[in-house]
Amino acid sequence: MKSDTTAQMARPHGTGTARDASVDVIRSLCLVVVVALHALMVGVSVGPQGPVLENALDGNPWFSSLSWLVQVMPLFFIAGGFSSVSQWRRMQLRGSTAGDYVRLRLVRLLVPAVVLVASVGTGLLILAVAGVPGEMVETAGYRISQPLWFLAVYLGCSALVPLMASAHGKAGLPTLVGLALAIVAVDTGRLFMELPALGHANLAFVWLFIQQLGFWLADGRVGRMSRAARKWIAGLSLVLLVHLFASGWYSGDMFSNLNPPTGALALLAIAQLMVFSLAQKRIRRWTERSKAMSLVRLVGSKAMTIYLWHMPVMVSLAGLLLMVPVHLPVPGTAEWWLSRPVWLVAVACALLPVARRLGRLELVSASSKGPLTHPRILLGAVSGVAGVVVLLVDGITPGMAFLSVVLFLCALWGHLDLRKAGAAAQR
Repeated sequence: MKSDTTAQMARPHGTGTARDASVDVIRSLCLVVVVALHALMVGVSVGPQGPVLENALDGNPWFSSLSWLVQVMPLFFIAGGFSSVSQWRRMQLRGSTAGDYVRLRLVRLLVPAVVLVASVGTGLLILAVAGVPGEMVETAGYRISQPLWFLAVYLGCSALVPLMASAHGKAGLPTLVGLALAIVAVDTGRLFMELPALGHANLAFVWLFIQQLGFWLADGRVGRMSRAARKWIAGLSLVLLVHLFASGWYSGDMFSNLNPPTGALALLAIAQLMVFSLAQKRIRRWTERSKAMSLVRLVGSKAMTIYLWHMPVMVSLAGLLLMVPVHLPVPGTAEWWLSRPVWLVAVACALLPVARRLGRLELVSASSKGPLTHPRILLGAVSGVAGVVVLLVDGITPGMAFLSVVLFLCALWGHLDLRKAGAAAQR
């Protein structure tokens, strides 16, 4: 049963329970940037030893500077935190419990993931049986698995939304400061105690910190700050980030700071939050008169499907290019760059029908039956995260795909309305 204290947390500031068009815009824009960037990383060519599938942006000295602009994952998580806490508060107003919320997130995130992993695992098995070189199959599975870290982290953070929202309502600033100190402690131990494995603890602390920033945005606390204060905070965050980069604390490549995540992403998130909040009113005015909002809503409604499937689509297109007799320019050359607009259009055209067809899986309903005990919810969240982690160790293989699907199904056991799931899949 929900306590009175929890019920009061539904609207701690009277804000954050409604959708915000500016947040919808920024989430869709971040997703487009991620897909486009991953598309530019796909380099397919034929070398002296045969077909080559590589990261075309690896080793480019200019990419480190560009990464400060195109590293949008912190902003993506801020928008996700805003949307998550807003949804949780709306559910609380309807009398839902924390278990109801976590069950809903498990179903919404893992049903599309089950279909993806089962499809990719089966596809890789068919390629192996058909005689495709094992190295190519292995590379394809590895490339497809790389973006899935987001699913594991997002699932874990989503499962903690009710708890973190409660902490935010009771002690918003201490919670944020506590997470920041944990990030600093992990980075310090990793660098000065030479414990690189310790850095993986920031998979929790960094992304929970950034999600918490989304809670502050949802409450309107950021918007109530003066514009001058927000500009100063953004500027000081970037100055500190540059100083730490110059001091050797963090890499100048913001994508290197993803694995494992470091405090550089937290500082970048603060700057992005302030800049976004300064632009919010202008974005909202644009949404009121722009015809592009229909596209924004389309992308937003199928966001998880687009994210999960964009890499399999790209790898499939790359494989098709290797099968047909066409000239493939060497990645990084002028000819290759001139061909990128055509490649981006091809990716969009291939991804669109996949998103339309499979996006309906995001509408599958969670079951309203069965007890929602804390151990059961915890087991479901842990099993779901584990189902992704096994794929990240060495990439997707048929065997690991099977294990992952089993873990996903264990996470979904008793939480999924199978009849509604079947109806959604047939629509």
